[in-house]
Amino acid sequence: MQLSKFTDYAFRALIYLAKNSEENLTVDILAKNLEISSHHLKKVINKLAKTEYIISLKGRNGGLKLGLDPKEINLGKVLLLTEENLNIVECMSLSGTCPLVNEECKLKGIISKSLDEFVNEMSKYTLKDII
Repeated sequence: MQLSKFTDYAFRALIYLAKNSEENLTVDILAKNLEISSHHLKKVINKLAKTEYIISLKGRNGGLKLGLDPKEINLGKVLLLTEENLNIVECMSLSGTCPLVNEECKLKGIISKSLDEFVNEMSKYTLKDII
């Protein structure tokens, strides 16, 4: 399993904002310091700014800031917000993709349980834990 760049960039942006909370940061500054595409990061910031995780201030003294204390930003919730598709195998989202899949398919159940455990493990941590 591999998380999307979108989720990766969201975690990186939140970490950077938390570590540099005294500064007014722009998407361009973030992108440069994180060495990622400004274009892609704008999409990530836009999504996070629609939540309480990031505040986007307009104007001369504007910029990006964390909207919550790092101890209030749960990594599992960020993961679920930013990851559009956590289906590890095709049969988890599309029926009819495997002739062996039915209600008794044990593999699909094991994969689903493993994914739930991954999300639960991520949910045990906050942004504060990783900064």
